[in-house]
Amino acid sequence: MLSAKSLFQEILDNDESFALFCSIAASGESQGGWENARIAALVPRSERDLAPKITRHGADEDKHGRIFTALMRKRGLAPVPVPPETDYTMLLEKHGIGLAHARLTQDEPLTVREIVTYLAHSRVTEQRASEQMELLRKHFADHPGIGRAVRMISDDEDNHLAYCHEELLRLAYAGHGRDIQRTLRECALAEIRIYRDVSLAVMDHMGRILGWPKPKSAVLAAGIHAVYAYERLVGWRRMVTLRAPERRDALGGPATTAPEFA
Repeated sequence: MLSAKSLFQEILDNDESFALFCSIAASGESQGGWENARIAALVPRSERDLAPKITRHGADEDKHGRIFTALMRKRGLAPVPVPPETDYTMLLEKHGIGLAHARLTQDEPLTVREIVTYLAHSRVTEQRASEQMELLRKHFADHPGIGRAVRMISDDEDNHLAYCHEELLRLAYAGHGRDIQRTLRECALAEIRIYRDVSLAVMDHMGRILGWPKPKSAVLAAGIHAVYAYERLVGWRRMVTLRAPERRDALGGPATTAPEFA
């Protein structure tokens, strides 16, 4: 029987598929770390209180990249090249979601509108990250090899999502509500399409590595398309709603370290 747990267990048990999974994850986290560091450096004066939180966000992403690399190293594996069609972060940028790298390499301070774009993009992608890590936590929180990493990253992603809710609500109350809702909707509809495409690409690579029969690959692809159809119809709305988080000031302190991994 196909299940999320059995599929990931297959990926986990094979060195080649595990190296690809961790390399894709580490690459995306490292890119996120760089982006947040640059955004923190370019925060406009009117939003300077955000800078330490954005810095913390970036430090967490860098930490996650190191954790995924360390998980490979523990098994004697080296990172492998990330196929372009599986690069979620870069595909989002290519489709105009979030702040472009070309903008972040400039030294001109960001505008409040660009901060709204950054936070809306983060709110959508952190929703996805939080849900994915919650799924892994459900099945692998006590796994001797990856359990500690899964729990740590899951906690961080929940903090990131709470921070996005809190800061977007603050900006909405300051008069940016219309821009926030429009940007959230644009980001969500683009993200679900890119997530579908990346999921299909990742499953295609994993299927070749693990020797999945065509019927199994077809069932998995059909499942991915079904999830996209649901998200395109109604599921995207969970990514655009804003509510006061239970975790207040979730990124208000220093980043936690991971000495057991890094």
